[in-house]
Amino acid sequence: MTVADPDPALGPAADPAPAPAPALDRAGLLAPFRPGRAELVGVEVECGLVDPDTGLAAPYFGERGVLAVLEAVLARWGGERLEDAGRLTGVLLPDGSQVTLEHGGQLEYSSTPVPSVAEAVADLRTALERLAELVGRFGLALLPGAYLPFDRLADMRWVPMTRGAIMRDYFAGLGEPGGRARHVMALSLSTQVTLDYLSPADFTQKLRMQMAAAPVVSALLVNSPIQAGSSAGGLLSHRCWAWLRMDPRRGGVLPPALRPDVTVEQVADWALGIPLIHYRTPDGRYHPAPPDRTFADLLRHGYPDGSRPTPAHWAAHLNQLWTNTRVRNTLELRASDGPPYPFVPAVPALWAGLSYHPESRSAAWELLGRFTPHDHRAALAELPALGLATRLGGVPVRPLAAELVRLARAGLAARIAAGLEPPHVLGYLDPLEEILATGRTFAEQCRERWHGDLRGDPARYVAAYRV
Repeated sequence: MTVADPDPALGPAADPAPAPAPALDRAGLLAPFRPGRAELVGVEVECGLVDPDTGLAAPYFGERGVLAVLEAVLARWGGERLEDAGRLTGVLLPDGSQVTLEHGGQLEYSSTPVPSVAEAVADLRTALERLAELVGRFGLALLPGAYLPFDRLADMRWVPMTRGAIMRDYFAGLGEPGGRARHVMALSLSTQVTLDYLSPADFTQKLRMQMAAAPVVSALLVNSPIQAGSSAGGLLSHRCWAWLRMDPRRGGVLPPALRPDVTVEQVADWALGIPLIHYRTPDGRYHPAPPDRTFADLLRHGYPDGSRPTPAHWAAHLNQLWTNTRVRNTLELRASDGPPYPFVPAVPALWAGLSYHPESRSAAWELLGRFTPHDHRAALAELPALGLATRLGGVPVRPLAAELVRLARAGLAARIAAGLEPPHVLGYLDPLEEILATGRTFAEQCRERWHGDLRGDPARYVAAYRV
């Protein structure tokens, strides 16, 4: 497994650099879906870079801006500049990990994949705490979670990325289906996990289970109850709420993944039916793709200037799809809100325990494989407000979540017995056990604190939840 591919649509690293290439054939369309050689674990954590007194996001420019922070990362730690139209938007560090920007100035740390959950967590903690110390020198705080809690969308200042402007225009052109895309781009945070598949059969078994489990995991991990400094709206996940209108064709449910025999070919065919948002030409410039043409249409008829999609454009297109499991040469788990910093290890522990233990993986599919894409969409629409009270196909989510956590614990225990993990990884799941025992999600715990000991004060909130 290599470092997880950067996300050029919601993250800062550039699309794969275009180069002259032959027309895409079927083999070229399937080429990005390469099985790995080992089951590794990668973690990506998005954080707000905020003023510790107001909780508001830092701007891109200025002495206390995200550009200055990235320049300091580059100067202190070395690495390679990642740019968009000459603007610094990230750093590829010497060890292969990355620190990159989202469109609202959020920082994302992407780890180098390693053989165990324990190693991934240790690397992540070291990197984030090192990064937090650095941003503290600028009078800023690193704030993980799932949503920037105090910024108002109307006041956000966009990072000057050319593809960001193209994306905003694209989503605006969709009308209601793209009506919350700016919330996602400017305000959302998450914790994502990247895992491997080793063969076509392994791909089928892992992807179908992960997609089947996604709404249950999302409901368990809701953690964004505050928007623009208020919890009055009653939502437990503003992040999940925003994703409901981020072009639903390309996010949330990946329909072929709920088939018991899902294949890479079926996923590629589904992706061909979705429009490309933007593409890059050999001069490094980004261009909007025709919004009314699917990628398959572009293959048949080309772009308006007569050119045709290249393998780099196809790779970029796959990066512009944000289903709950995003499929490329890895399986990227994107369904859940980001937990509070001390509990981030629960996310890779849960997904690795379920995915990398055949018995747990099969049992989770048996538990959840009967639910339809319609059931999933209905649950995803409910869970921003209901959290663990969500129902999936009429079935309460809470006992389903309890069984998933039990299966993940069994999967981790098997990895410990095989010498693949140290015993302490089982403790990473303890916060999820507490949620299931009490019925109080991270979002509900946060809301109680906001009206309790935090006294509705952004400075107290940042002090409580910063790295």
